[in-house]
Amino acid sequence: MIVVIKKDQEKKQVQNLISWVEKLGLKVHLSEGENTTIIGLVGDTSKVDIDLIRTLDIVESVTRVQEPYKNANRKFHPADSIIDVNSCKFGGNHFQIIAGPCSIESEKQVIEVAMACKKAGATLLRGGAFKPRTSPYSFQGMGVDGLKLLKKAKAETGLPIVTEIMSEEHIDDFEGVDVMQVGARNMQNFDLLKRLGKLKTPILLKRGIAATIEEWLMSAEYIMSEGNPNVILCERGIRTYETYTRNTLDLSAIPVLKERTHLPVIVDPSHALGISRFVKPMSLASVGAGADGLMIEVHNDPAHALCDGAQSLRPEQFEDVVTSLRAMLPAVGKELN
Repeated sequence: MIVVIKKDQEKKQVQNLISWVEKLGLKVHLSEGENTTIIGLVGDTSKVDIDLIRTLDIVESVTRVQEPYKNANRKFHPADSIIDVNSCKFGGNHFQIIAGPCSIESEKQVIEVAMACKKAGATLLRGGAFKPRTSPYSFQGMGVDGLKLLKKAKAETGLPIVTEIMSEEHIDDFEGVDVMQVGARNMQNFDLLKRLGKLKTPILLKRGIAATIEEWLMSAEYIMSEGNPNVILCERGIRTYETYTRNTLDLSAIPVLKERTHLPVIVDPSHALGISRFVKPMSLASVGAGADGLMIEVHNDPAHALCDGAQSLRPEQFEDVVTSLRAMLPAVGKELN
């Protein structure tokens, strides 16, 4: 349920309404815009007398919301959410580029790639310490040691770091990580999502390989319902009948999400296509579709990468992509910080 408050109402009256709603056992999502204040009611709203609320002097309108996701719903929060990651802002007219190796392999490798990515224009550094792999015999990442190396790269470059968390038991080890990534395989790991919802650290939530948009938003809702509003959605391709590319990049999801949620939406063309030569055109297409950022895999020696070398760009290729992005972003009203 959404309650729109009339313009220029006293804050005390608004707070009295919020207190009354909370006494009914409902949670409240307050969105204060420049011209409009919206109170979103989350929970079993069947117990709320909608006609009674409509009669209040401070209320302009009351509407029931049909979608099961509430906190993530643009109706609750009409303005784009701006999520600040160490001065790197996601959402609105801001655009961010997250770049780095799929997996951390050594101190030399991750620092060398980090320096190259920063020089080319990346605004955040990615690197996998814990790697979920289809085969139990594939390289699984360096684990906690990899996290330590990623933090060293952060110290060397000043870039905020993004890395995937796979289990609640490692949360303490992620101290100092700026964005915790929930991978496609964990999109519906609800215990993990609820635990991350108790943090304030921004969460980058990737779409599951066969997830609908509503299922994806409901996973974001799990995080937000526990108190963490800092969710960044990441489209990374879905599984279809097509086998030429690793996955099928669903660019149509971007405008749909922009209509339905206030959360920032970025795209990972590297995982979606699985082929490095397709990363540039799909990066530019993502910008055209309205994405708020990109996550691109970069490796200094893709041919010998321990993980996903085929989809990784060399530093000079990444620099070429960023140059093209800088030329295109003004056309869509976005700015690379």
